[in-house]
Amino acid sequence: MNALSDTPADGAVTPYARRALIGAAAGYAMDGFDLLILGFMLPAIGAALHLTPGETGAIVTWTLIGSVVGGVVFGALSDRFGRARVLTWTIFLFAIFTGLCAFAQSYRALLVYRTIAGLGLGGEFGIGMALVAECWPAAKRARASAYVGLGWQVGVLAAAMLTPILLPMIGWRGMFVVGVLPALAAWFMRKTLHEPEVFIEAKREREAKPGWGAKLALLFADARTTKLSLGCLVLCSVQNFGYYGISIWLPSYLSKTLGLSLMKSGLWTSATVLGMMVGIYIFGQLADRIGRRPSFLLFQAGAAIMVCVYATLSAPMAILCAGIVMGAFVNGMLGGYGTLMSEGYPTAARATAQNVLWNAGRAVGGFGPLVIGSIASAYSFQTAIAMLAAIYVLDMVATWFLVPEMKGQTLH
Repeated sequence: MNALSDTPADGAVTPYARRALIGAAAGYAMDGFDLLILGFMLPAIGAALHLTPGETGAIVTWTLIGSVVGGVVFGALSDRFGRARVLTWTIFLFAIFTGLCAFAQSYRALLVYRTIAGLGLGGEFGIGMALVAECWPAAKRARASAYVGLGWQVGVLAAAMLTPILLPMIGWRGMFVVGVLPALAAWFMRKTLHEPEVFIEAKREREAKPGWGAKLALLFADARTTKLSLGCLVLCSVQNFGYYGISIWLPSYLSKTLGLSLMKSGLWTSATVLGMMVGIYIFGQLADRIGRRPSFLLFQAGAAIMVCVYATLSAPMAILCAGIVMGAFVNGMLGGYGTLMSEGYPTAARATAQNVLWNAGRAVGGFGPLVIGSIASAYSFQTAIAMLAAIYVLDMVATWFLVPEMKGQTLH
C-alpha cells in the first residue's frame, strides 16, 4: 500500500493509523509487562544465583540504565532510518536477550543480558508515540497518544494476573521465556507497517540527513523550543518520580502500615492501576477538546490535592476509592506527553525528542522509590506521599510558564 493513501482526510482515521496504534501500544505493553514480572522474579533469581541484595537490585538498575541509553540511541536512529523499521530492531533486540536471560548461569551473564534487553525496551515509548502522532489526524492526536499510554497499564495488569500463577509452576527461567511472547506479538502486529507520509515527505526534503548531534540541537533550536524542552523535562521527571514512588511503595504501605492482607493489598493496588487507566483515557479525550495546557494543569492540580487527601485516610474502603481517583490524576497525564512532544518538534528530530526527554525523566524518576522510602523511614509513609504534592505544584509552574498550547497544530 502506498504511504500517501494513508493520509488522514477531514479527521478520518485510516486503517493504517489503527494498525500503527495497535503496534505502538503492544510495544509499550511489553515494556510494562517486563518491568513488573522482573519485580516478581527478583527473590527467586537472587536465591537461585546466590546474589546479595545489592546484586539483585542492580539487575533492575541496569535494565533501567539500558532503557535510558536505548531510548536516546534508537530515537535518533528512528529519525534517520524510519519509525517502523527501528521499532522492529528494538523488538528483536529485546526478544533475543530476554530469551537468553532464561539460560543465564551467572550474575554477570544475567546482568549483561538484562542491560541489552533494556536497550530494546528504551526505544519503545518515543518511537511508537512519534509513529502514531504522524499518522493520526490532528483533531484526534491526543486520544491516540493516550491509547498508546494505556498499553503500559495493560501490560502491568497482565503481569500482575499471570505472574503469581505461572511463576510457581515454571520458575523464573520459564518466566523470561514468557516475557518473549509479548515481543513476538508486537512484532507480528508491526510487520505490515510502513513509514508515515509525514516522515517520508520530510526525508525527501532533506538534502542531507542530520547527525545525532544536529538532531539533539533541534531540541534547543530557539528560545521557544528551549523553553518547551525544559518544560517537557520537568513534566516527564515529575511523572516518573510520582509513578515509581507511589507504585513501588503502595503495596508495602497497604500491608504493613494499614494491616491489609496480601490479597487485599493486591486488590487495592489493582484498583489504583485501574484508576490510572481511566485517567489516561479521560486525559486524551479532554486534551483533544479543551487543549493540552488546560488538561495538564487540571490533572496536575488534581494530583496535588489527591495525594494530600490519600495521606490522611485510614479506613480501607476510603483508601480504595481515593486510590482510584488519585491514580487517575497522578498517571492520567501519561496520555499527553506523546502528543505534546510530537507537536513541539520537527519530524527530523521528533523521535529523538520523545526518547531523550522521556528517558531523562525516567532516569530522574528512578530516584522516586529511594526518596519516598527515605522520607517514610524518617517520618511516615503518609508524610512521604503528602510531600509529593510539592512536585505537582512544580509541574503546574513549568506547564504555565514553559509549555505552549499546540492543539490542532500541523506536524512539520
